[in-house]
Amino acid sequence: MEELLMTYEDKMEKSLDNLKEEYTTIRAGRANPHILDKVKVDYYGTPTPLQQVGNISVPEARMICIQPWDASLLKDIERAINASDLGLTPTNDGKLIRLVFPELTEDRRKELVKDVKKKGENAKVAIRNIRRDAIEAVKKKGKEDGISEDEIKGYQDDVQKSTDAYVKKIDDAIDAKSQEIMTV
Repeated sequence: MEELLMTYEDKMEKSLDNLKEEYTTIRAGRANPHILDKVKVDYYGTPTPLQQVGNISVPEARMICIQPWDASLLKDIERAINASDLGLTPTNDGKLIRLVFPELTEDRRKELVKDVKKKGENAKVAIRNIRRDAIEAVKKKGKEDGISEDEIKGYQDDVQKSTDAYVKKIDDAIDAKSQEIMTV
């Protein structure tokens, strides 16, 4: 039964990790190379992550520079960035691409905080779905193994404690990212 509970706890941990990964792609006014993690460039007919076709650097707090290893990719990289939903306009000087981050307006910051909260709520829903599956699995396994009702109830309480802990971690992640975005 312990192995069963660990399986579901691992799933909850993966949901939390996924949320944190999504949060790295939300820009908070400062240049963060992780916002480019989901951008794919058409590299000889294959969608390739931007990190694999060039060097990404942050020379200033509000600028990212992308220097492709193959200069013929400049146009493709520009196209990929424009097609993404980053809301940034790349400037190309023939050797490298610069992405300048404008100062976030108050309205844009509030919009980003709403997005952060929405992603957090989706993660909480995923955690609750995992809890439901875990409780069903505990009941089924308990009946199969002939475990008493009290012991099954104890295992269900353990599942609920894990769920509460992960929901708290998600709330903490939401608060931290919201704070980061609202800090001018």
